[in-house]
Amino acid sequence: MYFSGFCLKNEEKLFDSLFMPSEYTVAGFSYGAQQALEYSLASTTSRIDKIILLSPAFFQSSSPSFIRAQERYFNTNRDQYIEQFYSNVSYPVGSSMIEHFKSQGTAQELKELLTYLWDEEKLKILINRGIEIEVFIGGMDKIVDTEKCLDFFSKICTVYLIKNAGHLLYIK
Repeated sequence: MYFSGFCLKNEEKLFDSLFMPSEYTVAGFSYGAQQALEYSLASTTSRIDKIILLSPAFFQSSSPSFIRAQERYFNTNRDQYIEQFYSNVSYPVGSSMIEHFKSQGTAQELKELLTYLWDEEKLKILINRGIEIEVFIGGMDKIVDTEKCLDFFSKICTVYLIKNAGHLLYIK
């Protein structure tokens, strides 16, 4: 099962080189990583062997004023916000790469993305169920704070830092 990122759909094709889809793997990109984790926690009857979190949206170290500013900008000029978002998501390879995957995001999805709290205990619950968790992070990510994201996840999960990659985990 795959969960898409904010303002994207069907973009799992972009990550073919990072993982092999399986009926026992749950994966998600950015906002979708949050959804993948929550789905896996709620799924007590389905077999899940691995969770793959691709550039997880990690904003819990952001200030409340940053979050309010993002929401205000989105609500004031949605189209401009989304175009800037696409530019940042696709850095350093360029937004033409995601042209076929663009979708409309909502203010509610943005709020969920920005206010989600990653919880070590949730990750530990899944690990204790025997589920392997892999996290992929781009070293040049313009969406999240790479260092804080890396610091949080590396304590608990297997983390792969792709130094010269952005949020989409591509290297130019």
